[in-house]
Amino acid sequence: MPRAPHSASNTLLNPRWIVTALLVLLLAGVCVQLGRWQLHRLDERKSRNEVTRSNLAAPPAPVAEIVGPDRVVGQQHDWRTVVVTGRYDAAKQVVIRYRNISDRPGFEIVTPLMLTDGTAILVDRGFLPRQGGELAPTSVPAVPSGEVTVTGRLRRSEQGGHTSGGVPVDGTARLINGPDFSKALDLSLYDGYVTVDRQEPAADSAFDGFPGPEIDDGPHFFYALQWFFFALMAIGGLFYFSRRDVQEDKVAEAGGSEPAELVSTDHSID
Repeated sequence: MPRAPHSASNTLLNPRWIVTALLVLLLAGVCVQLGRWQLHRLDERKSRNEVTRSNLAAPPAPVAEIVGPDRVVGQQHDWRTVVVTGRYDAAKQVVIRYRNISDRPGFEIVTPLMLTDGTAILVDRGFLPRQGGELAPTSVPAVPSGEVTVTGRLRRSEQGGHTSGGVPVDGTARLINGPDFSKALDLSLYDGYVTVDRQEPAADSAFDGFPGPEIDDGPHFFYALQWFFFALMAIGGLFYFSRRDVQEDKVAEAGGSEPAELVSTDHSID
């Protein structure tokens, strides 16, 4: 008997194609969401850049006036110029390891500055380039004796996920984190720290300064375009291969059909 005429639905509605289509659509949806996430990060970065530009342009002010009584340096305070006066506590100084400035590895030296109200703030006194393969700086410039006035930039406490890199151990740490330092050093510290721009008396010339912030939009827009392109590729691929399979099935169906003419049979007896 002749076969039923071929239909595209016979190919595309079989279980294999249904599962494939669902997986491809799921993949495309994930790519679209990742693209939207990158655009959201771009908006966040633009907002943060506006705050940074405003803070960089603002005049210096006492840290207590900027941060407030909770003593928490937030994103709205990042890169704000502050002035703090106090005395360094060299006995509780911490060496920050695994630092890198302008592709140079080295260390940063963080020393608590004791303020007149009994609190303290961490001061990143500067960067010491690593000499050879040393695991710790061979010498650290001494802190000035007596009262010191520091003019510098406020920075938020560094976060390292679930690691303990912000807890000083044997005078060293990997992160500068006010709450972690506060517990380890037994001090009432600000949640945040200050990087030195100027200091009176002057900072030791062995220290290198710090670069300013990167104020740009970053790669988020191009990452978003990539994810949206991947989504289009997934949908386009599904459409292409579905058409190809339908065409191949039509060709196979046409090649395997029975001939239309009837074959006669001769039953005569000679």
